[in-house]
Amino acid sequence: MERLLLEYLPIILFIGIAAVMALGLLAIPFLIAPQKPDAEKLKAYECGFDAFGDAHMKFDVRFYLVSILFVIFDLEAAFLYPWAITLSSAGVFAFWSMVVFLAVLTVGFVYEWKKGALEWE
Repeated sequence: MERLLLEYLPIILFIGIAAVMALGLLAIPFLIAPQKPDAEKLKAYECGFDAFGDAHMKFDVRFYLVSILFVIFDLEAAFLYPWAITLSSAGVFAFWSMVVFLAVLTVGFVYEWKKGALEWE
């Protein structure tokens, strides 16, 4: 049992040193940095000017639709790249699986387009 615990000693030392370094690096700025807060430094700002309006305003649903479309087509690209690299060794089933996947994405995109979800006024 003692031999087993000795095998974990380097891991325990590594975790201990990492914890001491992390706590030290978090504590040093509080000890060294000057603490001179004033009203201008503590004021909230956005893009260099004062915030205006309510932060809980309603957004148009088209923003969400466009973001969902971006995520879907981004995932499509993430699936297409490895599929294209391994296509020669993947076989016919992999080819037709991707064709079905792209067809479903195309049908969804055409449906959104025909519904006018991508039209901006």
